[in-house]
Amino acid sequence: MGTTLIHNVRLIGNEGTKQGAVLIRDGQIVSVYHERSLPRISADFELDGNGHLLIPGMIDVHIHGAEGFDMMDGTIQSVEAVSTACAKTGCTSFLATSVSSSLEDLLKMISNVKHVSGQEPGAQIVGIHIEGPYLNVKRKGMQNERYLRHPNLKEMKVIQECSGSLLKMVTLAPELPGGLEMISFLKEQGIIPAIAHSDATYDEAKEAFKSGASHITHCFNGMRPIHHRDPGIVVAAMEEHEVSVQAIVDDKHLHPAIVRLLYREKGPDKMVLITDALQAMGMGDGTYIFGGHEVKVVDGVAKLRDGTLASSTVTMNEALAKTVKTGIPLRDAVLMATETPANILGLDQKGRIKSGADADLVLLNNGFEVIMTIVNGKIVHSLS
Repeated sequence: MGTTLIHNVRLIGNEGTKQGAVLIRDGQIVSVYHERSLPRISADFELDGNGHLLIPGMIDVHIHGAEGFDMMDGTIQSVEAVSTACAKTGCTSFLATSVSSSLEDLLKMISNVKHVSGQEPGAQIVGIHIEGPYLNVKRKGMQNERYLRHPNLKEMKVIQECSGSLLKMVTLAPELPGGLEMISFLKEQGIIPAIAHSDATYDEAKEAFKSGASHITHCFNGMRPIHHRDPGIVVAAMEEHEVSVQAIVDDKHLHPAIVRLLYREKGPDKMVLITDALQAMGMGDGTYIFGGHEVKVVDGVAKLRDGTLASSTVTMNEALAKTVKTGIPLRDAVLMATETPANILGLDQKGRIKSGADADLVLLNNGFEVIMTIVNGKIVHSLS
């Protein structure tokens, strides 16, 4: 692949942004320079960043679809399309995420993801996130009640066997019969047990954390709300230092004050920005079928007929911009979209700009629009 020098870019440091340059060879970052100390470098290719912001590629641990494609639709094309769409939004890695379904449909989705993994046209598939079907009907949100069922270890072992090493995260309701046993099993297998679509009490959530649950899916959404005599899952998670949380920052799922609250309580190293996007992402308003439901998108907000929020249409670069708009420092907002999800998934070579890391990079303008996306040193999206 040769060497590529990306120069005249702004890099985020401890004291804000500074001019710098990044040298890439064979898909990895070789060196990171501050412009003033930039030596004479001979590179096969040079890219002028025109003073734009260069950040690590963003990682979405929760996405269902994009640009008219739902990864549960049973086609390989849908997985490829989401990979391409992610790259356009500055996302270089993602977890292909399911919704509650029949076992047959879930295994078909997993098979399609495995087929695309390793030959993605855009963002890399770094794993699979199973959201459901082991969810509480009382907090089902947009999940289809028809497919909700209690945790079943025999079924999960079939899912795991089909997924292989790609299975990274499973979201479930721990209070359901068999919930704690499944959490323990997932933990033992090195799979992240996450909680959502759950009516667990504070005490039940604490038991789940003791059993190995370590992540909260779309925190505050699809779970028992905070009450001063019934603190629920969210308060229990805030008390657990090692528990990380997802946040849908789209101005609809969470009030900006709640985004700031999560940031203050969990910090940038335990808070993750996600899209939770359905196929309407990048498509605009209209009517879609998602999870077996009719979903209407009006002014960018996806809802079921009864008004229930049904995923989101936000992109990763938009989520980053909206997070900064709440008052969270740029450096920390970027961490929550890059290094933090990488750390949670155990991806030591992603989510950071340093020597030896994968050359997954995104060039953003002042409005957080994506100018260029690079995956493993290869340009997979560019406005020019």
